Amino acid sequence: MFDYHMHTVVSYDGHHTPTQMTQAAAEAGLREICFTDHLDYQLSAPRENTTYTPEAYRAAYDDLRVPGLSIRQGAEVGLAYWNKDEISHDLAQYPYDFVIGSVHFINDEDVYYPEFWEGRDFLATERMYFEETLRCVELHDNFDVLGHLTYISKVKGHPSPRIIPVEDHKEVIAEVMKALIAKGKGMEINTSGVDRCGDFLPGIPYLKLYKDLGGSIVTVGSDAHTSDRVGQYVTDGCSLAREIFGHVCTFQNREPIFHKL
Repeated sequence: MFDYHMHTVVSYDGHHTPTQMTQAAAEAGLREICFTDHLDYQLSAPRENTTYTPEAYRAAYDDLRVPGLSIRQGAEVGLAYWNKDEISHDLAQYPYDFVIGSVHFINDEDVYYPEFWEGRDFLATERMYFEETLRCVELHDNFDVLGHLTYISKVKGHPSPRIIPVEDHKEVIAEVMKALIAKGKGMEINTSGVDRCGDFLPGIPYLKLYKDLGGSIVTVGSDAHTSDRVGQYVTDGCSLAREIFGHVCTFQNREPIFHKL
């Protein structure tokens, strides 16, 4: 099995070391993992608060080896309307295998926290999130898959946490997927929502829509920030990928590898 979304202490919000995370991966029986530490960007926050240095990344991963476990190097970049050039600059500093593009902020505000939601209608805010995702996917090219499309389902600030029906925002969601497919980008099945909002991020209706529109590149990741969540629900995520796509993808040198399931 594969876990293609993991964070260590290299990320500003990670809690365990690469050694602890790889030990957990080996104990979980994983075949291949990819570390995807945060390169997030906020105009209102000092850069060192949300990103890591190339030196820190190299020190953490260049000599990391575990028998029987393939370890890939990746990053999760925060897509915004203003940081296309900065992302390209930062990704050029290391030969990454894989890059997740994710949307965590709208107009520089963090959608994770209750403060963002105060005074806002939750349906309108969900749509605003998907519209921002479309804006970023259309702008950016330097990523391989879109991370957790329905991330907003699990954020602790959402006043009415729920599995978001694809029909509620289908028009803009379909446009996001069409843009990904046109650019040769994939989509992630993020398993971190299973025990937080009751579904994968995104779930079955979204994945079927992506497949129907012509999408085929799909990865599975736990989004683990602690060692106890490494590999969590990835077997279920791969089973879902098998049922809908017949395969799951890993990456090497920014190129997808298709594994028939």
